[in-house]
Amino acid sequence: MSLAPRHENLAGADSEATSTEVVSGVLQLPGRLSLHHGGSLDQPSLGWRLAGKPGAPVILALGGISAHRRVFDPDEPRAGWWSEIAGVRRALDSTRVRVLGIDYLGGSGESSGPSGGGVFPSLSSYDQAQAVRQLLDQLRIPRLRAIVGASYGGMVALAFAERYGDRVEQLLVISAADRTHPMATAWRSVQRRLLRFALSSGDATEGMELARALAMASYRSPEEFAARFAQAPRQIEGRFVFPVEEYLFARGRDYAARYRAESFLCLSESIDLHSVDASRVRTPTMVVAVREDQLVPIGDMRALAARLPHARLHELSSLYGHDAFLKEAAALQPVFESLYGVAVK
Repeated sequence: MSLAPRHENLAGADSEATSTEVVSGVLQLPGRLSLHHGGSLDQPSLGWRLAGKPGAPVILALGGISAHRRVFDPDEPRAGWWSEIAGVRRALDSTRVRVLGIDYLGGSGESSGPSGGGVFPSLSSYDQAQAVRQLLDQLRIPRLRAIVGASYGGMVALAFAERYGDRVEQLLVISAADRTHPMATAWRSVQRRLLRFALSSGDATEGMELARALAMASYRSPEEFAARFAQAPRQIEGRFVFPVEEYLFARGRDYAARYRAESFLCLSESIDLHSVDASRVRTPTMVVAVREDQLVPIGDMRALAARLPHARLHELSSLYGHDAFLKEAAALQPVFESLYGVAVK
C-alpha cells in the first residue's frame, strides 16, 4: 500500500494557512476474510484515504453505496462525495480531525469487488465492518473518535459498533436503521431484477440507467418533485416526455457512466440483507432522522433510537428526503458539533 503522504497548504476563509495531510493507499488485508452470509474473500484489497489535520483524532466517514474513499478534496471539490459536509471549516471539519474514507468491498472503487460478470459472494454490513477493523489495525489507529455513517454507511457504522465497540467513541447515524424496511426492499428488488434482465440482454448501460432512475424516485420526497416538476410535458419525436422523466433519466445516465452494474447489484443486496442487534450497540449514538425519507421511515429511526442503549434522536425535515445527508449542510452543522466535544450521553 502507498503510505507516502501528500501535503497541501490551503488558504482558509480567514486567510490563515491551514495544513492538510493526505495519505492514501490500497491495502491487501491479510489472510482470508470469512463472510457473514457464507463464503470468503482471499486477501481482499481495501482502498482507503486519510485527510485532515496531522495527528488529529480520526473520524471514519461512510456514505451510500456510491460513496468512495475521497470524502472531500480541497483541490477538486466535485471529486469528494461529501464535499458539502466535509472539508476545511465545514461541518466535518478537517482542521480539527482527520477524515478516513474507504472504497466499499463489492463497490466500484479500488477495493475487491465484482467485475466482468464474475461471481462475487453476498456481502453483509458486518463484512464491511470487519474490513474496516483490519484497516485500523494496519494503520495503527487504536480507536476512532467517531464513525459518521449515512444511508448504507450508517448500517456499517452500527455493525462495527456492535462487533468492535471498543474501537470507536461515538456514532453519528443518519438515515439508516438496524434493519431494512420491506417497502425499501421492494423498490430495490425491482431495480435489481430490471438490471439483471438488462445484463442478460447484453445492455448493462441501459439497465443501470433504468435502475438508477427508479432509485432516484425513492431518494427524494414527493414535495420536492411537486415543486420542481409540475410543468407540462414536451412532445419529442412523437411522444410526450415529462419534466420529472427527463430529470430521472439524466441522473441515470450520469450514474451508469461511473458505476459498475455488478457492484450496484452486490451492494444493493447488502442493504437489504442488513440486520443488526441494536441492543448490543453500547457506543453513544446520535441518530438523525429525516421525516420525509421514503427509504428509511421516521418510525424505523425512532424505533432504532429506542432500542439503542445510549442514543439521542435528532429529527429534521427536508424536501431532499433520503438525500438530505448530501444536501442539508446547514441543518446538519449543529449535529456534527457533538463530534468535537463531550460524547453523546
